[in-house]
Amino acid sequence: MNIVTLLPFIVLIGAMFLMTRSAKKKQQAAAQMRNEMQAGTGVRTIGGMYATVKEVHDETVLLEVAPGVHAIYAKNAIGAVIADEEYNRILDGADPLHADEPVVPDDASSLTAGTAGEATEKGDKIDLGKAETPAAEPVEEKPAVAEAKDTKAADDAKDTVKADADTAKDDKKSGDDDAK
Repeated sequence: MNIVTLLPFIVLIGAMFLMTRSAKKKQQAAAQMRNEMQAGTGVRTIGGMYATVKEVHDETVLLEVAPGVHAIYAKNAIGAVIADEEYNRILDGADPLHADEPVVPDDASSLTAGTAGEATEKGDKIDLGKAETPAAEPVEEKPAVAEAKDTKAADDAKDTVKADADTAKDDKKSGDDDAK
């Protein structure tokens, strides 16, 4: 056999070796993390539940999932051991990382506080229409007869444009026939 023929197989075997090696390292790190668990540390299960470790046995862990509520879990069910500071932050719901950012409310009612006070004075309705137009230029009203004449003139103009378009279309068709 030629070395060129064996080269793809060698590369494939090398890639498989590297992939299994990294997966094995991850499994070893997870097993080490589970073996180093101690009573009193906070954990997150693979299901996403946060609990405190009460007892550690060979294959199982006793977790306190709520004050006075204990459950036995397999060690493999522990997804992560969490640092005390982060665990307390998660349980308390406080987020010191973003404490100085403004809080955005769930609804927009507090964002329109100035308009809400005005709305209660007007009968609990907010006017979303345009403001009144200034009376500087009065608008002249056309009589109904004048509007009818304007409409008739507009219709005549549309008919003329349509007739011109039809004529241009016919000329184009006849020009195409002459070219053939």
